[in-house]
Amino acid sequence: MQQDTLSDALSAINNAARNDKEHAVIAPTSKVVQNVLIELQQKGYIGVFELIEDGKGSKFKVEVRNINECQPVKPNFSVKKDEFEDWAQRYLPARGFGDLLVTTSQGIMTHEKAREEQVGGKLLGYVY
Repeated sequence: MQQDTLSDALSAINNAARNDKEHAVIAPTSKVVQNVLIELQQKGYIGVFELIEDGKGSKFKVEVRNINECQPVKPNFSVKKDEFEDWAQRYLPARGFGDLLVTTSQGIMTHEKAREEQVGGKLLGYVY
């Protein structure tokens, strides 16, 4: 039984990257997963992704590109707009290498974009 669709999605991408697979299949889908995939695509971690309707539910087929590690953050810690550096230091291997995924009042974005927008939010995961 699946509990957290975002955690399952990030784990599927991470497993595909570790096993040198070209594509990852993510099921079930949600708007949160779709918005995270859009952010990952904009940063170049994944290629194109498509929604596949098969009658039983829908799936995303994601092209995996440049990912070393892609993990959810549990629990989803609240982060103030001036605390991103501390969290990046905790989860990312080096300064300027990788991205934290954050949900804010303005949508899902990376920590760098949230810092530019001067908004805080909750940590969803990290990727590098």
